[in-house]
Amino acid sequence: MNAYPSGDPTETDVLVIGGGQAGLSAGYYLDKFGLRSQTLMVDHSPGPGGAWQFRWPTLTLAGANNVHDLPGLGLAEALGTECDQWPAATAVPDYFRQYEQKFGLDVHRPVDVRSVSRRGEGFLVTTAAGDEISARTIINATGTWDRPFVPYVPGIETFTGTQLHTHDYKTPADFAGKRVLVVGAGISAVQLLIEIARKAEGVQTFWCSRTEPTFNDEPFDPERGRAAVARVEERVRAGLPPGSVVSVTGLPDNDSFRAARADGILDWRRMFTRITPDGVCWDCAVDGVAPHHLDVDIIFWCTGFRSALDHLAPLRLRAPGGGIVMTGRLATVVEALPQLQLLGYGPSASTIGANRAGREAARVVQKYLTQG
Repeated sequence: MNAYPSGDPTETDVLVIGGGQAGLSAGYYLDKFGLRSQTLMVDHSPGPGGAWQFRWPTLTLAGANNVHDLPGLGLAEALGTECDQWPAATAVPDYFRQYEQKFGLDVHRPVDVRSVSRRGEGFLVTTAAGDEISARTIINATGTWDRPFVPYVPGIETFTGTQLHTHDYKTPADFAGKRVLVVGAGISAVQLLIEIARKAEGVQTFWCSRTEPTFNDEPFDPERGRAAVARVEERVRAGLPPGSVVSVTGLPDNDSFRAARADGILDWRRMFTRITPDGVCWDCAVDGVAPHHLDVDIIFWCTGFRSALDHLAPLRLRAPGGGIVMTGRLATVVEALPQLQLLGYGPSASTIGANRAGREAARVVQKYLTQG
């Protein structure tokens, strides 16, 4: 879709920012609630697919952390039952493109929202092109892909090798012949560590993280899923930053992970204390291991992402605890500004959570526009 016409400020009752899973789910339910003509959907990406269109080429749908069906059109229905082996970076955009067409979701692209400020009872939104949108309510579904997180470690600016983030990963061939330190305890860290160790010719890999990863071979059943969501929801309702789901559930064990442990690939060590020009250093004894230095060519930060909410900074939403105080049935409503909802923040960050949050967001908007 083309961006909306520039010029005079655009006015809308409902503005959806973001065209990924959560944004499309919200658009679907806004239509079901009879609000299509009052809704404007914008997305800063060049085409459909949300963050999936930027994932590394070797990530297949089978290896992805569960792409849940959008409401009204299942993934297998759109792409076929054999799509699990397709690259996620092309399969999901194809799925989302079909979804937008099937349900007539007019997502305007590329529209890069730079700031959101108060305007009366609603909001004034400014884009990178200098255009303005006046909105009574906003459903923000900007996800996390644009905010890769790298923790500060003393000496990080002195490293003369290469530093990469999951966000930058393309192919294991880029690591051939290098000494590579993978940092992180999440699913992506483990998957990419294994891929690099097995497929990059002449590579030497090392692995560390702040917390020791735990592998859980129990099925991720509804009870465990509810426990994980409840933990994150409790935090955002208290105004704390959302926690990691992996911190609650542990890493799902599988044949690939077990084989990698047997082959010594998942030889974990604790986080280093500082970075030097040619590697990393442990300055104190840990678990009986004396202080030492490790020479590496690449530090690969698989340390996750943070919510992409910089454009909301003028609203001053942050609580003393560092997060945003959320309320509502599914903790999608900003307590200080009930006209603003955050989808993909906290318990709605998963793909299945995004669907439930999309329906709830539409319900909240309808109630707000009706009652004022």
